[in-house]
Amino acid sequence: MAWNEPGNNGKNNDPWNQGGRNQGPPDMDEVFRNLSKKLGGIFGGGSGGASSSGNGGSSALITLILILALLGWLASGIYTIKESERGVVLRLGQYHGEVNPGINWKPTFIDQVLPVDVSSVETLKTDGFMLTQDQNLVRVTFEVQYRIEDPRAYKFAVVDPDSSLMQATDAALRYVVGHSLMDDVLTKGRELIRQNTRVELDSIIKPYNLGLQIVDVNFRDARPPEEVKAAFDDAIAAQEDEQRFIREAEAYAREIEPRASGQVYRMEQEAKAYKQQTLLKAQGEVARFQKLLPEYLAAPEVTRKRLYIETMEQVYANTSKVLVDVKNGNNMMYIPLDKMINQSNSGAVTQPQSAEPRLQLPESRPADARSATPRSDSGRTGRG
Repeated sequence: MAWNEPGNNGKNNDPWNQGGRNQGPPDMDEVFRNLSKKLGGIFGGGSGGASSSGNGGSSALITLILILALLGWLASGIYTIKESERGVVLRLGQYHGEVNPGINWKPTFIDQVLPVDVSSVETLKTDGFMLTQDQNLVRVTFEVQYRIEDPRAYKFAVVDPDSSLMQATDAALRYVVGHSLMDDVLTKGRELIRQNTRVELDSIIKPYNLGLQIVDVNFRDARPPEEVKAAFDDAIAAQEDEQRFIREAEAYAREIEPRASGQVYRMEQEAKAYKQQTLLKAQGEVARFQKLLPEYLAAPEVTRKRLYIETMEQVYANTSKVLVDVKNGNNMMYIPLDKMINQSNSGAVTQPQSAEPRLQLPESRPADARSATPRSDSGRTGRG
């Protein structure tokens, strides 16, 4: 039989068919058709011949769309948390945990991640008119610096943590200002009010567990109403002048006190020195008298004359002119000791001039004139 002759009803035309088993490459349409049949069987689709061949292309397209949707769902779950943030994970609307900074993945439509900044410091400002303890009205401006400490409590403990913190700050500030005097609020007590406000604010927000940490509080400004501002400015200026005068007085006291202490110490030392000098001089006089007493008892006349001569020597040593009144006579002697000392020092001896004789004899006076002129006692010595 020829190889191309029909045989077996035309089924064995190819002699290399090897019993009808075809080893060629698979048909892609048949592959997609088989896959569509399997998926149709899974989803309850029929396996009819004409309808299966007609829906093969659409089934392949649906499969491709499903694969792409799966890849997109997987890619949509990738997210990044910044270094300053923490992520709060909600699984089906319920708190599940927290994630750290970095690249993370979550199942989309199942988990939800809420990033919370836990490093930045936020500032909250409140101000308004407040009543003091002494029934005065002041306008106070106050600032609070805070940051998020617990992301879970910040998100779920209260509805609006920032608004709750502002209301708590306002309540704490009004409480502290209401228990303070106006002068303290405006001038010297501001630091104490700031500290008390922080303590009161911490005690208020602690039961609510806001998840916030107070970093610092600042007392920005405190001033009276505009209607009485001028009078309060004058009062504050007077208080500042008072403090300035007090500081100046204290500085003057610190300057004068050491000087006065030094003068007191110097006067004490001088008094002690004078006391010691007087005491020693008195002791010397006593010792000298004790030594002269035996000599005076042994020779009174000689000792008396010697003491007189020594005393007169000391007196004349300090006198430049000497007048001697002669007893029962009208003559007065003038001794120019200053001239004599100068001549002895220069070594030159000169004659006294006529205008200044060594012995000056007064002119004779009538008896009545002599009697009217008072005379000194005999033996009295005077100094020029």
